[in-house]
Amino acid sequence: MKNYFATVARGLESVAVDELNKLGASTVEPGFCGVNFKGDSALLYKVNLWARIPFRILQQLKEFPCQDAKDLYRGIQTLDWREYLTPEQTLAVKATGKTRQLNHTHFTALQVKNAIVDQQQQQFNQRSSVDPQTPDVLINVHLYRDVCTVSLDSSGSSLHRRGYRPAVGAAPLKESLAAALIQLSQWQPDQPFFDPLCGSGTLPLEAALISLNQPPGLYRESFGFETWPNFVPDLWHGLRQDAVDHRRETLEAVVVGCDRNLAVIQQARQNAVNCGIENQIELYQQELISVEAPSDQGVLLCNPPYGERLGKETDLGEFYKLLGNVLKQRFKGWTAFVLSGNKELSRTIGLKSSQRFAVLNGSLPCQLMKYELY
Repeated sequence: MKNYFATVARGLESVAVDELNKLGASTVEPGFCGVNFKGDSALLYKVNLWARIPFRILQQLKEFPCQDAKDLYRGIQTLDWREYLTPEQTLAVKATGKTRQLNHTHFTALQVKNAIVDQQQQQFNQRSSVDPQTPDVLINVHLYRDVCTVSLDSSGSSLHRRGYRPAVGAAPLKESLAAALIQLSQWQPDQPFFDPLCGSGTLPLEAALISLNQPPGLYRESFGFETWPNFVPDLWHGLRQDAVDHRRETLEAVVVGCDRNLAVIQQARQNAVNCGIENQIELYQQELISVEAPSDQGVLLCNPPYGERLGKETDLGEFYKLLGNVLKQRFKGWTAFVLSGNKELSRTIGLKSSQRFAVLNGSLPCQLMKYELY
């Protein structure tokens, strides 16, 4: 059993705990901006393929006391890097956190790199080259309270980049946050799902992938662990094939998204094509004032502009008032969830929320507000 750490957006630790438990992880415990868990290599591959909430899955190699550069160098050299990196492979080091004497992440990363390649020179009389963009092995070093944690990044690029969404609108919602919002809403695949302000389609696309039991990592080009020396191709290909074999062919209930902007709807449709669900999901152009409920009941989830990146030049107060009126008049029997980063604007919806969840959209504090529409 190896020790792993899933990095997540702050505030979503409990959501990620639920997801990791469902994926079969053991000893799952929330931490700060992440979740600790244990498992074997099969679980590591499975979590990278299936987890919708985390950004990265780190395999933790060692923790050691570390106050200064000498402690760091010695601690890194106590690891036998032959198990994790060959001289023919490229490496990169990402450093986070600090101590009183190690307070520049670039210097910390350089010291770690030096310790590793010096060991290689002694063992092989050759060393790995540094590739900061696409390394074969990405090493993560975190300093906190005079302790250094050394990990391997098994994901490579962030897991929120599913691979299906090269086309995005002006203020895209990260796929991982969209999946977390859907989980917080407690929407189930047998319920209709609707986003009347869908932009490039992230919320309905993530809902459709959940409903079809399609893993979010299926369309990614690669994962970090695929270039590790101990990578087991047959195990990985078997997990991928099993995921493909167990995809559902059709949605249990409709998943719909619309937006006033035809250009972003065209982007959303292309994104649906990219993940092979263009014939399953409904995406169309529609002004909010003309929106109608696609069924008698369901879950509505939307992320209206809140003046940070979109809508600064428009009267968003009137827009939120219109959103509230549309919900009251046309979505009786539905449960609505609205993500807002502007408390003043959210008051103009004119509805009383039954529940609120604090979340971060990037660095912006937001609230996901739940409305029971009778």
